[in-house]
Amino acid sequence: MRDLSALPKVHLHVHLESTVRPATLKELAAAHGVSLPDKPANFDGFRAFADRNSLTRSCLREPADFERIAREFCADEAAQGTRYVEVTFTAASHGERLGDLEMPLDAVLKGLSEGGKEHGLQWRLILDHSRRRSLERALKTLDLARRHEEVVGIGMAGEERHSLTPFEEVFARAREAGLHLVHHAGEDAGPESIREALEIGGSERIGHGIRILEDPELTAQVAKSGVALEVCPSSNVTLGLVPSLPEHPLPRLVEAGLTVTLNTDVPDVTGTTITDEFTRAREVFGFPDSTLAKLAGNAVTASFAPDEAKALLHKEIDDWLRSAADA
Repeated sequence: MRDLSALPKVHLHVHLESTVRPATLKELAAAHGVSLPDKPANFDGFRAFADRNSLTRSCLREPADFERIAREFCADEAAQGTRYVEVTFTAASHGERLGDLEMPLDAVLKGLSEGGKEHGLQWRLILDHSRRRSLERALKTLDLARRHEEVVGIGMAGEERHSLTPFEEVFARAREAGLHLVHHAGEDAGPESIREALEIGGSERIGHGIRILEDPELTAQVAKSGVALEVCPSSNVTLGLVPSLPEHPLPRLVEAGLTVTLNTDVPDVTGTTITDEFTRAREVFGFPDSTLAKLAGNAVTASFAPDEAKALLHKEIDDWLRSAADA
């Protein structure tokens, strides 16, 4: 069998604050006097995860904290065969919390720049905003994104019972500024959330999208359009959105002709890497290497990387697939 750690990967859906190494989190918590409860094996829904995640975020306070997790993220991704990553960061939320809107983003950009160069990882940043937070903060997120060429897009995350309609102005301004739009949808809500992300949010990819199959018409529409789904199987199970990995709709999404990509989302709580996600797709769903290479190639095509970089990445994946199976 081919070595999946050597499969060249593009990682499209991963939250920086949810990639902190356990040892690093323990050190930061001790330094800032934050008491972290034991992490449950599984959560009983998105809200429980969000509450736990807020404690992790509270451990990030100084520029050095943000720089460190960004550098370590680059090292960890490169070790998994990731060549290019579009990592998500909630910049304005941290900025407001710490009383310095620009510091967290500036520190993360510095850490990613240093880590990317050291480990040969190409990267770009997506800034997200919680649907349940204010339009004012969303506009701050947009303003931050427009100031840095390393930021390629913005997106809405969080509980999908909160509509995207109040943020239409933000989406229009983002498009005018040349920024991409990528929203979470179809994770803790049904197909109507995906329709909203596409029609109101102008989303160019769908973060998760696992409930799309509940609407055959929408499934056919999205399959035809080629809009990619950023599927995160282990996260969906850990957050209590899917009962178990064997019950995950990943195989049915692929069979429906949808453009599926594999991602980790929140690896600090799932305990998985991007290589683990590909390994589980092989072992749990029986995906052959040709399908795994197709998933990796889908991520390349759906990324916002330069065309030249995409061409090289596709070639690397083709070379991996043509390689002889490991002895």
